Amino acid sequence: MAHRGNWWRYIMYDPERDRPRVSRTLLGRVYRYARPYMGSILLTLLTIGVVSLLELIPPLLYRELIDHTLPNRDFGRLNLLAGIMVAVPILSGLLGVFQRYLNARVGEGIIYDLRQELYDHLQHMSLRFFTHTKSGEIISRLNNDVVGAQNAITGTIPNIVTNTFVLVSTLAVMISMEWRLTLISVIVLPLFILPAKRVGRILREIRRRAMELNAEMSNAIGETLNVNGALLVKTFGRARYEVERFRRINRQVRDIGVRRALVGRWFFMGLGIVGALGTALVYWIGGRFVLEGAMTIGGIVAFAAYLGRLYGPISALSNVQVEFAQAMVSFERVFEYLDLPLEITDRPDAVELDQVRGEIVFEHVSFRYPTPPGKGEPAAAAEEQAPSPNGSGVSSVEEQSPVSDLPALPTRLWALEDISFHVEPGELVALVGPSGAGKTTITYLLPRLYDPTEGRILLDGH
Repeated sequence: MAHRGNWWRYIMYDPERDRPRVSRTLLGRVYRYARPYMGSILLTLLTIGVVSLLELIPPLLYRELIDHTLPNRDFGRLNLLAGIMVAVPILSGLLGVFQRYLNARVGEGIIYDLRQELYDHLQHMSLRFFTHTKSGEIISRLNNDVVGAQNAITGTIPNIVTNTFVLVSTLAVMISMEWRLTLISVIVLPLFILPAKRVGRILREIRRRAMELNAEMSNAIGETLNVNGALLVKTFGRARYEVERFRRINRQVRDIGVRRALVGRWFFMGLGIVGALGTALVYWIGGRFVLEGAMTIGGIVAFAAYLGRLYGPISALSNVQVEFAQAMVSFERVFEYLDLPLEITDRPDAVELDQVRGEIVFEHVSFRYPTPPGKGEPAAAAEEQAPSPNGSGVSSVEEQSPVSDLPALPTRLWALEDISFHVEPGELVALVGPSGAGKTTITYLLPRLYDPTEGRILLDGH
């Protein structure tokens, strides 16, 4: 796959694009989901701290081995150090597994609660929501965004905590070993921080765009690869158009993936170069300290090992604000759906019918279909169109087809206007009228898929 020399466009960043913002309200809502798992979260933090301290031990063992054990030919101490070198990673690994278990338990629990609440909320949304919302968008919120929130709980946030522990503990040990060399090592930190912040913003923009494209692709698949969608595509001869539409989206998904891979590769190559520069600087200046007797050979080896542990957390934490905000984007997108108001709700004094006789009364009922954003006034004739969400058909076919399937009545503001009738229990009633007269609308109002705009509908007098 060639890109004809335009590789640079994959690492460009537009600072004018929207940036994620983390508010106290958003954090409070996330905390509400995390609160039932607070015990496991605190235990996870404790485990992270213990693992971070254990990982400080090996460089000290190297110093002891080089400075004292080998020169003194102390075989007993050599065996002890070798045993500790084996025991530390085993213990650290076991604690890491336990930490991972806690992360998964907390993350999966929070996501289970979040996904279930979102699904329950969507089940109570009115029919209008599903007719005006693409099914691919809904599926993307339930799958992609919820999984993104899970990654924030099990990945991003634990990584921030871990890197903070490692950074603080490593710096403390380095300062205790040789404070002058520690200050010199800090000189190269801007070479980590500045590129990391820049690349972090680029990756944040790429991830957001990738989420949008994945939602668009899910919608395209949902529109055309179901029974209703396939029927419309074949009926109107739109196969070539839909293939090209999917090709365009698929190409954008491919390009955004290439861009993300290229940005990451350049960044990590730069980190490797800067890390090598810092290590060389430590050995060069530390070697002078050794020659002057201010530092031991084992000390400089241990110090260089700690330096390698220092740069990774610094580069990660330098972009912590953007990374954390990006992690919160998935929660924000899920909360957008949870905040959608319910249009069909029961009154506090609603009566629950134990036995339904079947008496139906329409009293001066008028109804107009809600207008989708940007569509202007609703048309009464649209009531004869089955309420197929954009995801269950092909919107492009419906919008662009020269064939109108609603020719019988001119469009008007009201689908039903001042309708009254009374149906006794067991009575058989037929709804007769031309297309667009309101027959389908009545069948939508009976099960309360919509509420009437004016008037009221009674079932057994309620």
